[in-house]
Amino acid sequence: MTTSMTGFGTSRYLDKDTEVYCEIKSVNHRFLDVSIKPNDISHELDLYIREAISKKVKRGSIDIRFKLKFPSENTYLVNQSSIKNLLSSIKDLKSVNTKDIKFSDIKDVPGIIKTEQNIRFNKNLVKKIFKEALDLLIENRKIEGKKIKKIFMLKINPIKRNTKKLSSSNKKLTKIRSDNLKDKLEQLCGSFEGEKLIQEVALLAIKHDVAEEIERINFHLESLSKELSLKNCSGKKIDFILQELFRETSTLSVKLDHPQYKQLALDMKLSVEEMREQAQNIE
Repeated sequence: MTTSMTGFGTSRYLDKDTEVYCEIKSVNHRFLDVSIKPNDISHELDLYIREAISKKVKRGSIDIRFKLKFPSENTYLVNQSSIKNLLSSIKDLKSVNTKDIKFSDIKDVPGIIKTEQNIRFNKNLVKKIFKEALDLLIENRKIEGKKIKKIFMLKINPIKRNTKKLSSSNKKLTKIRSDNLKDKLEQLCGSFEGEKLIQEVALLAIKHDVAEEIERINFHLESLSKELSLKNCSGKKIDFILQELFRETSTLSVKLDHPQYKQLALDMKLSVEEMREQAQNIE
């Protein structure tokens, strides 16, 4: 199955006091690169997310963003030692009677009351929402991969047809090229002996023979189709096959001098180049 490195997935849980939102985006990348924000989540949760991603994704730049809101409880602690120190400091003041001092008078003095906020963080809920978003991302990447495969097949079939045309016309083209070369050589080198002339023409014609290129193109097309049909096809391998195909079609376009058949080779080269662009998104 062809899987794209481009995808998107989201999931959300919303309650009156709780909100968990996860958004995952992925784009093409040479390797697997995972970014998680906010970056202050627990080490355990960070490790869980990265392991879950690595099990389902081979390549791509993965951007994961969370929006988390959980109910909280406040805990208050009265620092009795600070109160004693405060009262001890003011008891010698004649203008102040410590017996008249109420707690409300000193509650705002720094250090008297310590407040702690305890957030009821639901780790299992965060994992659940993340997993839902990840499943949607994987599904989206598969859908995009099917689109890429469809584009590939639309490009491969015309290349096969053009290759077949060139293969069936190769002998005819070789003969036309040989006759043309023979006429030119006879005009320029009329003193050449007949046998010598035939040998020179044959050598020049062989240099423009495209049988080997056509054979290699057919081999690469077969390899490409086979790789695309695999359950877990490799984007790196597809890119390598397309590099070889591009090299062969380039050589083909150089060797062919007949306008009609040269155009076929150029069309093949263009189709391969378009596939190479699409291959950058294959996982």
